[in-house]
Amino acid sequence: MNKKIENTIIKYFSKSASISELEELSRWLNEEGNAVLFREFVKINYVMAYGLIDFDTEEEKQKIHAIISRRKSNTVKTRYITLYKYAAVAVLIIGSTYLLRNIFLDNAFEKTPVLVNTNIEPGTDKATLTLGDGTHVLLEKGQDLKTKNANSNGEEIVYEAKKINPDEAVYNYLTIPRGGQYRIVLSDKTEVWLNSESQLKYPVTFIEGKTRLVELVYGEAYFNVSPSIENKGAEFKVVNQSQVIEVLGTEFNLKAYKDEDQIYTTLVEGEVAIYINGEKQNLLPAQQAKWIPDTNSFTIDSDVNVYNEISWKNGVFSFDGKSLKEIMKIVSRWYDIEVFFLDKKVETTRFVGVIRKNRKLEDILINIKNFGIIKDYEINDKRVILK
Repeated sequence: MNKKIENTIIKYFSKSASISELEELSRWLNEEGNAVLFREFVKINYVMAYGLIDFDTEEEKQKIHAIISRRKSNTVKTRYITLYKYAAVAVLIIGSTYLLRNIFLDNAFEKTPVLVNTNIEPGTDKATLTLGDGTHVLLEKGQDLKTKNANSNGEEIVYEAKKINPDEAVYNYLTIPRGGQYRIVLSDKTEVWLNSESQLKYPVTFIEGKTRLVELVYGEAYFNVSPSIENKGAEFKVVNQSQVIEVLGTEFNLKAYKDEDQIYTTLVEGEVAIYINGEKQNLLPAQQAKWIPDTNSFTIDSDVNVYNEISWKNGVFSFDGKSLKEIMKIVSRWYDIEVFFLDKKVETTRFVGVIRKNRKLEDILINIKNFGIIKDYEINDKRVILK
C-alpha cells in the first residue's frame, strides 16, 4: 500500500477527503487484493482489537459510494454508527493525530471553550519513597538517588538482594501521586509498575527461603514476578485488604482504587491462586477476578480483553465500551484534575479506542467535543467542566 492511499484512508475516517480522493479510494478498493490491505490497515492503525468486530470492507465500499453521491447531489449528510460493537459507541484514536469518530458526523455549531490557567501537563515518572525510619524522599525524572539498598535514576528504583537477619526486616513504601507512575525492581528481581494514585509496601530485601510478601495498599500495579525456582522455592504473595494473591512466577495486574467498589485481578500469564476470607479461587491466563469487598461478591470473567487492562503500563489507555464517565475518571488520575459533567446524560456514552498518555489534555477534550458528545468544555486550573 502506498503512502498516498494510506493518507486517503486516514482522510476518509477523519471525514476530510475530497470527492476526487474518495473516487480514487473507491477504484483502489475494487482492485484485487486491496480490500484485504484496507481491512488490515484499519485494524492495525485504528482498532487494534479495541472492539471493532463487525468491520465489513464491502460495507465501507458502499459508504464511500454513498458519500460521493450525496456530495455530488449536495444532499444533507446523515449520521451513521454501524461499525461498532456497541450502540451509541464512538471510537477514539488519540495520539497519532487522528480521531476515528462517527464517520459522517457533523458539528454544526462551534463554540469557543473557556480556558483559565490551563497549564495541565500529562503525568510523568514520579513517586515518594518512604524509608524505614519514616524519611520521605521525592523521586522524579532527572534526579538520582542512592541508598544502602537501592538506586534510582528518577524513572525507576532498583533494590539489591542482601542477606539480613529476619529480625532486621525493614519495609519501604512507594507512593505514586495523581499525575504520576513509577517502576520498581524488588530485591528478588520482581518488576512492579505502579499507576497513578497507588501505594506499595514491600521489604527492602526478602529473607532467603521465606515467603516474599508485599502489599498493594491501594491503586493499581502490574507485577512481573520472579519465579520461585530462582528464589529457593519461596512463594510470592500480594496482599490487598483481605485478599491474598499467591503467585508462582507470573504476570498479572491488580487494580484496587479507593474510589472504586470492585477489586480486579487480571492474569496475563502463569498461575495464581486468590484467597478471600480463607476461600481459594484459581485464575487462568486471560481471566479476571472481580471482588466486591462490601458484599463479598466474587466472580471470574473468562472473556476479558487483557490488552485493555494492562495498556496503561505501555503508554496508552485502551477502552472497549467504557462510558465517558469511566474514561474521565482514568484521565483525571493521569492529568491530576477534577472532572464535572453539567449534562449527566453524556456520562453513559460509550467509547471504543485508545488514548496515548503523552497527549495534552486539551487534545482529548477537543476530540470528544468533535464527536458531538459534548457541546463545549471549560478548564479552570485543575477543574474541567464538560457541558
